[in-house]
Amino acid sequence: MKNVVIIGRPNVGKSTLFNRLVGKRRAITDPTPGVTRDPITERWILCGHAVDLTDSGGVKLDLEGFDELVSKKSLSLLDGADAIIFLLDCTEVTPEDHMLMKELRPYTDKIVLTVNKIDDVTREDLIWNYFSYGYQRIVGISSAHGLGIDTLEETLLGMLDLEDETDSAEELNADFETDSLKLAVLGKPNTGKSTLTNLLTGLDLSIVSPIAGTTRDVVKGGFHYKGKEFTILDTAGIRRKTKVEEDVEYYSVNRAIKTIDEADVVLLVVDSVEGLADQDKKIANLIVRRGKGVVLVLNKIDLLKGMANEMQAIEDRVRFQFPILNFAPIQFISAANGTNISQMLDTVLKVYNQLGKRIDTAVLNDALKAWGEAYQPPRGTEGHYKVYYGTQVSVHPVRFLFFINRKKDFPQVYVQYLKNCIRKDLGFSLVPIEISLRERERSESNHKLGQNAKVRSSESSAVRGKPLPTVAAKSVSAAKPTAPAKQSGGKAKAAPKAKKVGAKAKAKAVQKARESYRNRTTAAKKTSGKASKSSGKR
Repeated sequence: MKNVVIIGRPNVGKSTLFNRLVGKRRAITDPTPGVTRDPITERWILCGHAVDLTDSGGVKLDLEGFDELVSKKSLSLLDGADAIIFLLDCTEVTPEDHMLMKELRPYTDKIVLTVNKIDDVTREDLIWNYFSYGYQRIVGISSAHGLGIDTLEETLLGMLDLEDETDSAEELNADFETDSLKLAVLGKPNTGKSTLTNLLTGLDLSIVSPIAGTTRDVVKGGFHYKGKEFTILDTAGIRRKTKVEEDVEYYSVNRAIKTIDEADVVLLVVDSVEGLADQDKKIANLIVRRGKGVVLVLNKIDLLKGMANEMQAIEDRVRFQFPILNFAPIQFISAANGTNISQMLDTVLKVYNQLGKRIDTAVLNDALKAWGEAYQPPRGTEGHYKVYYGTQVSVHPVRFLFFINRKKDFPQVYVQYLKNCIRKDLGFSLVPIEISLRERERSESNHKLGQNAKVRSSESSAVRGKPLPTVAAKSVSAAKPTAPAKQSGGKAKAAPKAKKVGAKAKAKAVQKARESYRNRTTAAKKTSGKASKSSGKR
């Protein structure tokens, strides 16, 4: 695959152009010079063709602190580049730009001199000043506003000879990481994360320095192990918020935390000499809440004193201080010497396989029955809690759903018991497990039947002036005019009572009708008598 590299001095807009071309905020952008340190590579679709685009750190003339490491790293990318975007600022050409021109002379055929910050028409004439440097390809752009990007893409397309290549839609849309195991490396600053990343990839992807906070952006690389493709994400060291003073470090820490969502398995790297810190516990809590697999990597064992059972003592202390990761495997390594790296990767594969494991619902419910017989749920104020059945709802992360009779105040100790049983009996011993509870919904027909029974029972009780059992109420309503000899037990007694109650009510109704008829007849006779007397007087 073709590779395009963006190079230039600090603060000319390299990262802004990089984000513009790949279509996402992959690199950290800030007005502070020297924000980008490690090279960042991302897939870029150039006029329908997939290429790799690399953003490099700024090359400086005065080499102080990280500057020498960053400059050497950026210049080392030139040999492997198929095309180079040499980025300059239209407002000035500095001594660092002239120094870079000398370094880039052997690569003139690969270079597109790109003049940035042509933000309006008044600056377009400034481009002509750059033709004096002898480059045959010069393009004016505004990486912040997207002006001139089409011209830059067409120029690169002609340089890379991509017109005759045909990529299928699947190749264009497929991410090269789709089938790979994504491995994120997290931890406090200066625990050896970048050293481990470079060791696994076999490349100097990340700048390694004893100064804490060297890595800022998320550095991405790849390697193969036992036929499996890995994508590794080296992140910035995560410090406490109270110690984060620079805006750039704030963005670096946020990017590092976001890699947890992208990863399948997280390597939480801890300095075995310094031991576990509160910040490591906070990072672990974030990993568990997102349901990601995690391996505790205790690095720098080459610096231990070598006492008997020293590693066992460290592991016991970690387990005691770190109960939230009591399921997570622990691996002791030395990234500097390459010690125990194969064992660590074998553990990563085991964790990954458990994250993708799915248990059949029938098997789960058979196990649930056995767990319930061994240890029944506690009793609450309203009776015993019950777990009816369960099912596994997802992998990556592993989630289970259990249906219960009452969700309110369901004992968490029993939820933890179920997690322990799942890990022990169903093969999820190395991964976090999430359990959700849901009350079992009652059938609508049974619900209505129960309501009707209550109504009938209340009506019957009102007639007789005393409560009746539910069974008797159902028998009265469902009774048919059959012979008493054919009925049994309480049903035979309930039916005659219902008939007697009906006869009394009928007799009362007839009596009321007769009295009403008599009253009407008497009133009519009185009215007719008065009418006849008045007519006789006339």
